[in-house]
Amino acid sequence: MDAYIDILIYILITVVGIALGIFGTIFIQNKLAISRAKSIVEEANREGEVIRQKELLKSREEGMKIKEEAEKNANQRLSRIQSTEAKIKKREIELNQQQQENQRQSKELDNRRQKLQAEENVIATKKEELDKLRRTAQDTLEHISGLSADEAREKLVESMKDEAKTAAASYINDIMDEAKMTANKEAKRIVIQSIQRVATETAIENSVTVFHIDSDEIKGRIIGREGRNIRALEAATGIEIIVDDTPEAIVLSGFDPVRREIARLALHQLVADGRIHPARIEEVVGKVRKQIEEEIIETGKRTAIDLGIHGLHPDLIRMIGKMKYRSSYGQNLLQHARETANLCAIMASELGLNPKKARRAGLLHDIGKVPDEEPELPHAILGMKLAEKYKEKPDICNAIGAHHDEIEQTSLLAPIVQVCDAISGARPGARREIVEAYIKRLNDLEQLAMSYPGVLKTYAIQAGRELRVIVGADKIDDAQTESLSNEIAKRIQDEMTYPGQVKITVIRETRAVSFAK
Repeated sequence: MDAYIDILIYILITVVGIALGIFGTIFIQNKLAISRAKSIVEEANREGEVIRQKELLKSREEGMKIKEEAEKNANQRLSRIQSTEAKIKKREIELNQQQQENQRQSKELDNRRQKLQAEENVIATKKEELDKLRRTAQDTLEHISGLSADEAREKLVESMKDEAKTAAASYINDIMDEAKMTANKEAKRIVIQSIQRVATETAIENSVTVFHIDSDEIKGRIIGREGRNIRALEAATGIEIIVDDTPEAIVLSGFDPVRREIARLALHQLVADGRIHPARIEEVVGKVRKQIEEEIIETGKRTAIDLGIHGLHPDLIRMIGKMKYRSSYGQNLLQHARETANLCAIMASELGLNPKKARRAGLLHDIGKVPDEEPELPHAILGMKLAEKYKEKPDICNAIGAHHDEIEQTSLLAPIVQVCDAISGARPGARREIVEAYIKRLNDLEQLAMSYPGVLKTYAIQAGRELRVIVGADKIDDAQTESLSNEIAKRIQDEMTYPGQVKITVIRETRAVSFAK
């Protein structure tokens, strides 16, 4: 029993010891934790104080910067204000000086005005005295000469007119002599501006083609049953086909010569083949149209190669080929264009210009007459727009557009093309002219010259290219013949239209006639 008690006491003592050990350990740890916490708090306080000091220094520095910036801005504003005040003071001084100067000038003007008024009074007085003297002198002269002032004035005017006419004729001769002796550049301008002028009186349009047949039996086959063949042919070609009582002939009528040529060739193939019906007509017309198109392009290429012109746009080459089927005033358009191109090259060479450019402009000058579309524009303007569209050079475009004076000429190529176009159209036989219009033009030339006083006879010779005027020797002197020639030439230029140029020759002669008996 005692042993159990001892064991219990021992166990109790052991448990108490362990509990005391645990409590001691916990107490020590608490003290350590408290001391560590105090050290952490102190460290945090120290760091906070350091941060607070840093922030305080930073805020002080920023405050100093703001203060310095504000002082700097204030100083700048102050300097600007001071500068503005100085300018205002300077301007005020200048205004005061200007005002003083204005007052001084105003006083001077008043003084001058008073002087001028006094001088005007003196001049008026002298003028009255001079008028009196002039009237006295005029009365004296009228009394001495026996002529009134109006009569003397008329005689003086007449004498001055004669002197002026003589001087003018002499001055014109001097100018013409000087123009002949001027430098090469001036000569180019004068020659180009004074070469031929041209205007055409009539336009003969080729609008029909006659298709010959072997016998009148073919007419019925061309017409077809109830006219179906002829309607199909007209619809396919766009040409009116006239079948009448004309023996062995059918008339193809239309304003487009290319279409007329297509219709003529198609009819020729149909008649030769013998098979004439709507389907065959459409087939043949299609083949002929393609054939004509190829021939047009080939003609354009051959023309460009013959003239030595390169780099033309394919559409321009095609238009040049179409010229073969066009006519202008009875003159084949392609031949006219080729002739104009060669003339332009020759004239450009004589004037020291580029003959290749001139030949190119001459070939293209009437390109506006053969467009695929027909806008309502003059052919010169339309041709210029086509040339611009296909990237031709500006001087060539201007030469095309200005060859009928529809726009301003800006280069020497333009008058060259204009002159060569006139030469090609005005040469003998180039264009048809109605006989009545030709005779009327000659009569008009002679009547125009006969309207001048002192003219006895007039003769239009050399197909109207020269006008000879015979004047009376007792009515017109040598100086007046020169003036009369110039006046007639100017009136012909202003009032008449004619191909080429007209030479006016005024002849004044004195004849002495005696008879031997």
